[in-house]
Amino acid sequence: MIASETYPIGTPGQPWGDAERAAWRARQARQRSYADDVLVAVDRLRERFDVQQYGVLDVGDDGQFPLYVLRSRDWRADLPSALVTGGIHGYETSGVHGALQFAERHAADYAGRINLMIVPCASPWAYERIQRWNAAALDPNRAFGPDGQAAESLALKQLVAPLRDQFLVHMDLHETTDSDESEFRPAKAARDGEVFEPGEIPDGFYTVGDTEDPQPAFQQAIIAGVAQVTHIAPADAKGEIIGSPVVAHGVINYPCRELGLCASVTRARFRSTTEVYPDSPRASPAQCNDAQVAAVRAALDFALAQAGG
Repeated sequence: MIASETYPIGTPGQPWGDAERAAWRARQARQRSYADDVLVAVDRLRERFDVQQYGVLDVGDDGQFPLYVLRSRDWRADLPSALVTGGIHGYETSGVHGALQFAERHAADYAGRINLMIVPCASPWAYERIQRWNAAALDPNRAFGPDGQAAESLALKQLVAPLRDQFLVHMDLHETTDSDESEFRPAKAARDGEVFEPGEIPDGFYTVGDTEDPQPAFQQAIIAGVAQVTHIAPADAKGEIIGSPVVAHGVINYPCRELGLCASVTRARFRSTTEVYPDSPRASPAQCNDAQVAAVRAALDFALAQAGG
């Protein structure tokens, strides 16, 4: 574990400046290919979706990354719509590949019932570096509020804005990993000049609802769907998951709009952030992808049943 006092960048108790952010970025090495892993898969789906480029992420010397969205080819104004987002945090692998797997194997099941908009990888620079933050050491999943400055989040907000009030469902696909505790939370504490408080990583899948509109039956439908694929995270000894009270089996709530989370980017009635645990000895990478798919399918099935679709 890396305590904030020994994090290799910065001075304990002092927030980072430009020099520290530059030093952090210099440590981030490319470890996989967005083009090979994501864009090739997107190209395979062009016959079944309207594939649209909604922006370009310009990361200077690290290159430019085109940003793509998959939209239902038979988009109809009289149907409800659903947004699926993956890779808001680039290191959360099953969010990216789960979104692509859903698009490839299951999206056709919903044709003529609900319009689908799928953003498989919102943070490609971070995907390649298996990082939580973007190149400016900003967390895209804390940048969806009015003051958010992460380029990845701004591009997604602009994409969604014209349809923001028309979505029935938004599923934002994430992971909670051991590296959250060993690297990313200590890095955040160091960046912000705060003391790192160790936490506990839950073993299993859970969802995060919105405290403003938690939709407990919806969250439980997702949990029930995923439980057929992989195990659900239990509460810890305090009755919590990552410091938040467990409100139902495998469910916690966050104030999404206040925190600037991606789950607040639409006004969808049914919104959930999934959290898969890929480091569990009880889960394989394939199971993690399957869990994301099961969550999306359970969410769409529940919402359509409620809407009479």
